[in-house]
Amino acid sequence: MRTRHLLLAITLTALWGFNFVVMEAGLRHFPPLLYVALRFLLAAFPAVLLVGGPGVPWRKVLVAGATLGIGQYTLLLTGMRAGMPAGLTSLVVQVQAIFTAILAVALLGERLTRRRIIGMAIAFAGLALIATDLGTGSPIGAFLLVIGAAFFWGMGNIAVRNAAPPNSFRFMVWISAVAAIPMTALSLLVEGVPHLEFSVEGSLSVLYVSLISTLGGFGIWGFLLQRYDASVVAPSALLVPVFGMSSAALFTGESISLTKLLAAALIISGVLYSSTRTRSTPALTETTPEAERV
Repeated sequence: MRTRHLLLAITLTALWGFNFVVMEAGLRHFPPLLYVALRFLLAAFPAVLLVGGPGVPWRKVLVAGATLGIGQYTLLLTGMRAGMPAGLTSLVVQVQAIFTAILAVALLGERLTRRRIIGMAIAFAGLALIATDLGTGSPIGAFLLVIGAAFFWGMGNIAVRNAAPPNSFRFMVWISAVAAIPMTALSLLVEGVPHLEFSVEGSLSVLYVSLISTLGGFGIWGFLLQRYDASVVAPSALLVPVFGMSSAALFTGESISLTKLLAAALIISGVLYSSTRTRSTPALTETTPEAERV
């Protein structure tokens, strides 16, 4: 990868890592379901009127929207609202790569290699370490909600791979569109009619996650994937929790304990190990652009 493109990839992971701090700020002003609805509404409109059709059957768009949009973000934002801190959330959701590998075996008939099993074991050891260290600061229920979000992320990765969209940015716009309407309805049903007051922080938070993280991020990601193999680009996404945890420590005062650092090392190394291959190992499932979304 050329130096300027490598710097672009690092900048993108920094934007996605900081996204968790931004979401935490947004949750101080919006209930979680409404926040998800607003994210997808702004990401979809007016872009959906300009990009053309998704290029794949509508049923595949609906499945991807239900998993990547509704399932993932409902659990993720609810978990953060319930007490999961931004930095730790940015780390825990990376196990989506492990769930993707497991689901690929179960649903796509891919082979579960010894390398994958070892990588999964290492990553889940990191999760277990986090679970034992949660204490009262981060309720176990909130932790499990984020794990559930990672699982839906993995389901969405399988849905996207099955859809094989010709343009990932355009597909992301349509995923946002099909998720926006049911999320708005779900918010009204569960959270009621919102009583909102304008705030600069809340408004900037929604604009950041919809325009910069979702649309801008996928524009950059698609640009890189057009020029390099996915196996070259995808590992850069492992920097997301590095930036997520460091920005949370800097902007919110979230502590980074030795236990968290050890858990981060286990999760990142486990994901990286299971996602790479030796000369004698068949190629593993490539991470789709949507699989790296935050």
